[in-house]
Amino acid sequence: MAGILIVAEHLNGVVRDITREAIGAAQQVKAGLGGPVVVAVIGNDIGAIADSLDLAGVDEIVQVKAPADHFDPHVYEECVLELGKTYQPELILLGHTVNGMALAAAIAARLGAGFASDVLALSADATGLTATRGAYGNKVNLEVAFPDRKIVVLALRGATYPVPDAKGSAKRTAIEPNLIQASESMQHTGYIEAPQSNIDIAKAEYILSVGRGIQEKDNLPRFEGLADRLGFTFGCSRPIVDSGWLPKPHQVGQSGKVASACKVYVALGISGAVQHLYGMKHVDTIIAVNTDPEAPIFNVATYGVCMDIFEFAKELEAQFN
Repeated sequence: MAGILIVAEHLNGVVRDITREAIGAAQQVKAGLGGPVVVAVIGNDIGAIADSLDLAGVDEIVQVKAPADHFDPHVYEECVLELGKTYQPELILLGHTVNGMALAAAIAARLGAGFASDVLALSADATGLTATRGAYGNKVNLEVAFPDRKIVVLALRGATYPVPDAKGSAKRTAIEPNLIQASESMQHTGYIEAPQSNIDIAKAEYILSVGRGIQEKDNLPRFEGLADRLGFTFGCSRPIVDSGWLPKPHQVGQSGKVASACKVYVALGISGAVQHLYGMKHVDTIIAVNTDPEAPIFNVATYGVCMDIFEFAKELEAQFN
């Protein structure tokens, strides 16, 4: 049997966005691979979660009985291995998330499968499956093939694939796997929610970000106000977050968020370290302002302005008062 197995990710009874995006990714390669698209939901009380994943392109939803609803990498690993024996998929999809990366490599190793993480594009034809991911600090895109591998495990980059909006009519199945091999060395004691934020860098179409060039925390409100006037989401580089000036959800870059949906990105006082470029260099229109003419940000900018960011802000404020 061939096909695609998607391991659903959920938290507190709510499906994470990456799972629906994985269904969109599966649709892109289903014709080339053949076989059904099966979504596995692992947990104890998961009926409502399974219902929410009955989307166009899904052929079967399998509810996998587990002792609890929280994520346990050892339990998930044994569940997915048993699903692999039952469905024998050619492709297993997970998210490139904290949970996904706690699981994906272990599954690939035990199955002897091909593996790639942070996958941003997929294609499949008669020659096999090809995955595209960043390489060399995300300076280039690398196409990865998996010759002689009967199974491939991929961890997908979030906010990258289209989400199907039409409802489906997937077959429903339930299994109760043997979890005797699952390690009992870990115990789930609770989940601490991350601080709430009203912004989502991954979904923002217009972003104005600031870096070290703003000089001090007291200058933040001015640039945040400028972003509001322009109708832009307010972002930043890592040093601003590390200094405690803005919370983590504002950070663009390798250890922050990728500006996946961004159409226009304005970088003010950002030098352009590789880690920051990871999150925004793909944007079609990048406007960079920096006093250093040698700043790396200018290497990816569509338009570059070598001037003081405060003077630049003053001119914009005059135009958008």
